[in-house]
Amino acid sequence: MLNTYNFPEFDYIRSADQDADRPVKHPVVIIGAGPVGMAAAVDLAQHDVPVVVLDDNNTVSVGSRAVCYAKRFLDISDRLGVGQRLVDKGVTWNVGRVFLDEEQIYSFNMLPEDHHRRPGFINLQQYYLEEYYVDRINQLEKADLRWKNKVVNVAQNDGYVTLSVETPEGAYQIEAEYVIACDGANSRVRAMCGLESKGQIFQDRFLIADVVMDPKKFPPERWFWFNPPFHEGQSTLLHRQADNVWRIDFDLGWDADPEEEKKPEKIIPRVKAFLGDDVEFELEWASVYTFTCRRMDKFRHGNIFFAGDAAHQVSPFGARGANSGIEDAENLAWKLKMVMQGDAAPALLDSYSDERVFAADENILNSTRSTDFITPKNQISRVFRDAVLKLAKNYSFARPLVNSGRLSVPPFLTESPLNTPDQDKFNCKVVPGAPCTDGSILRAGKEDFLLSCLGNVFNGLLYAESASDLTPELLTELSSLAEQPVPIKTIVVAAHELAVELPSGVELVVDQYGVVKERLDAAAGTFYLTRPDQLVTARMRQFNRESVVAAQHKALGK
Repeated sequence: MLNTYNFPEFDYIRSADQDADRPVKHPVVIIGAGPVGMAAAVDLAQHDVPVVVLDDNNTVSVGSRAVCYAKRFLDISDRLGVGQRLVDKGVTWNVGRVFLDEEQIYSFNMLPEDHHRRPGFINLQQYYLEEYYVDRINQLEKADLRWKNKVVNVAQNDGYVTLSVETPEGAYQIEAEYVIACDGANSRVRAMCGLESKGQIFQDRFLIADVVMDPKKFPPERWFWFNPPFHEGQSTLLHRQADNVWRIDFDLGWDADPEEEKKPEKIIPRVKAFLGDDVEFELEWASVYTFTCRRMDKFRHGNIFFAGDAAHQVSPFGARGANSGIEDAENLAWKLKMVMQGDAAPALLDSYSDERVFAADENILNSTRSTDFITPKNQISRVFRDAVLKLAKNYSFARPLVNSGRLSVPPFLTESPLNTPDQDKFNCKVVPGAPCTDGSILRAGKEDFLLSCLGNVFNGLLYAESASDLTPELLTELSSLAEQPVPIKTIVVAAHELAVELPSGVELVVDQYGVVKERLDAAAGTFYLTRPDQLVTARMRQFNRESVVAAQHKALGK
């Protein structure tokens, strides 16, 4: 098979911990250097929390694996210092098309709004993603990535965890105040803790075939066929990736032999039937997979936290695996920092499981519905599906019923115990528990985006129409928020440039197209409070310092 990527081999380096007289204790140890584990490591290191990452391998994942990364994933990766590399290398797309037989029945746009920094989706092979995160970790003094370090035993103690680790130069032990298990769907840590992940295995099999071909054959879009003539009675999905690699998914049915279907002599005729005999291509990678939707009961077990596939697993349709996993990492990192520094109640860590179990259930529900629609298990379901598809061509009401893999969007954590319920009326989607919106702005006179202004801290967004809205008393109160035990940085979002001198801890940006005002349903005095993971935790029509401080205390689990 063709190889368009040269897999790196990372050096095993003996750590000082291996020569210590007794196990060295670290604040946080992460097990697994996949996308979720490395994102968590970068996030913690950027929060100035020292972190050790242990992985039993010495390279990135083999095969393209996860390929679709949603806007929220990219927004998080921007904050972690990797987003631009992902976008530069990846294939940007917003449009998807759905076909029945040979006919397109409709198309959709994943990002119908303008003035966002990032697109609805990019496609990029997982090995590139991992390589870029490895590079980012190596830039950070607080992160220590150890290859060929295999965790073989986990023991919970009173207030810490002991890990037994095997390396090419022998075994050693280390201790951790907290452990994050990011070691995949077949998590060894989960098994060593005597825990399990429960759910549903779908009786169906799909073939992934990554082929290299002329990029002019198809546009950079997501195309999905129901009952195509080249694969009658089944379904097929097509995505373009970097390096002119195309991902093709074929529904095989439950009776297919996985080992036989992975053989090139079985794959190539399928691809030729799809592309036509006149299209030249080369096979790069192939795999056969079975759908699974399951999760652990809780994602916290004492001082061990589970994230990504170790905590929850969904079928690949909808691109919810890596996208939800990086949201796990972002949700947990700031909470660990706050608790470890004494700035938050220990109960804040329980909210990680509460919030991410809610998100996992939403993803599992959507993934299960997608699977049932794509592969109906009885004749009645198939008749319903085919009727919906035929109606969707001419009637828009039927299109939301078509489910070719309802694509990943971040769950709104509206029931989170960290939210402060609205006391005022708003008419917008950015509710408490939702990620903050983006929008084009001017920052110090230069083009920028709102999300670029939000770091890994608490932020206040105050909307102002004119300089008279920013009274000296108000500015003093805003500045005092930055002097809180947990500082709140305030960003004044102004309708236009304002001739006003701002105190420390307060920044002004200009809502040059009015999109931030529209998306936040803002008027003069409107205030939004966002968490360090950029989720909105409270909002009010008129700024009130006491209410903002109380909302922050609630968001810190106090």
